[in-house]
Amino acid sequence: MMADVAPIDHDTVERTSHPHKPSDAQLARQLAAQRLSDGDPQYLSLDYAKMLKPEDTVGYKRAGVQDGVFKKLRLGKYDIQARLDLHKFTLKDAREEILKFLKQCQRMDIRTVIVVHGKGERSTPQAQMKSYVCQWLEQISDVQCFHSALRHQGGAGAVYVLIKKSQEKKLETRDRHLNRRS
Repeated sequence: MMADVAPIDHDTVERTSHPHKPSDAQLARQLAAQRLSDGDPQYLSLDYAKMLKPEDTVGYKRAGVQDGVFKKLRLGKYDIQARLDLHKFTLKDAREEILKFLKQCQRMDIRTVIVVHGKGERSTPQAQMKSYVCQWLEQISDVQCFHSALRHQGGAGAVYVLIKKSQEKKLETRDRHLNRRS
């Protein structure tokens, strides 16, 4: 059945074309991404956000956050320790204010906050601030999770945000749990 099959002389393929070189635009984006960091508000884009509707309920949970923690945040079970109201802010100012606010909260060991962005029913395009704020919160590494607030605290026009523990608080918690075991 396979008597007429001849063995292959070599089993490697030689590349006939040269590797694709990145375009100038791609190189510029790569350099920009390398320069920008969490401390620089420019890493949060003002160019594009997936547009939401004013009444959309939003939520995001970073990998590693327990389902129970996210559920308690979603149901408003955590005490709100600080509030940021972004009404009347431009997108650029809101971006800088969010970063400043979250860093300050983390330094002060504040973990649960509410960010009021408004529904954006009268903005053009609708829900613009809401859309950008939600995108930015996903990109900020200090944000563990967020969810639309309950109706009496702003509903679809606000989000509860859970901020990462500071390094000091992580060590305190670890020591407390180690002491409990011994």
